[in-house]
Amino acid sequence: MDTKGLSGKYIVKELGDSDIQDIFNLCRENRLYYEYCPPMVTEESIKKDMTALPPNTKISDKFYIGFYDEGKLIAVMDLISGYPEQKIAYIGFFMTNVAIQKRGVGTEIISELCDYLKRKGFISIRLAWVKGNPQAEHFWLKNMFVALKETTSNVADSVILAERCL
Repeated sequence: MDTKGLSGKYIVKELGDSDIQDIFNLCRENRLYYEYCPPMVTEESIKKDMTALPPNTKISDKFYIGFYDEGKLIAVMDLISGYPEQKIAYIGFFMTNVAIQKRGVGTEIISELCDYLKRKGFISIRLAWVKGNPQAEHFWLKNMFVALKETTSNVADSVILAERCL
C-alpha cells in the first residue's frame, strides 16, 4: 500500500525516528486519551509503537504515518494493512492535535482514508477504543464505525472492537 493518495488536503508521510519529538509534542497534549489508556506517552513508547505489530503481520504491513498541514504535524496514525484478514485494514492508533479537535479535521482524514482503502480493494476497517472513553467512542461512532464486541487488548482490560464497512 502506498501512502500517496491518502489525502487530497494534507501531506502524508511515513514517520521515523527523526519525527519522534513532533509526535511526542502532539500526543502529550491529549491528556484525556492517556487517562483511559495509560501510561502517559514518552519518546521511548513512541519508538516502540513505531515497530509494534499485531499477530501474523510483517513490518511491511505497517504504516506509521503523519498528516501535515502547512508543515505542522496535525495527526498521527498507525495503520496495519491486511489485518486481521487480507481485505481488512486496522487502525492501531489515531490522534489529532488537540488544537484542531472538534473542527472536523479528524473526520475528514478518516473519510479520505476510507475512500482510499476502498479504491485499493479493502472491504472494511477495524479498530478498538478503550471502553468508557467518551471522546473516542463519540468520534468513532460519528465516523460510522459499529461496535462488534467488547474484548481485551494489550492496552486495556476492556476495549470495544469496531468496524466500518467500506
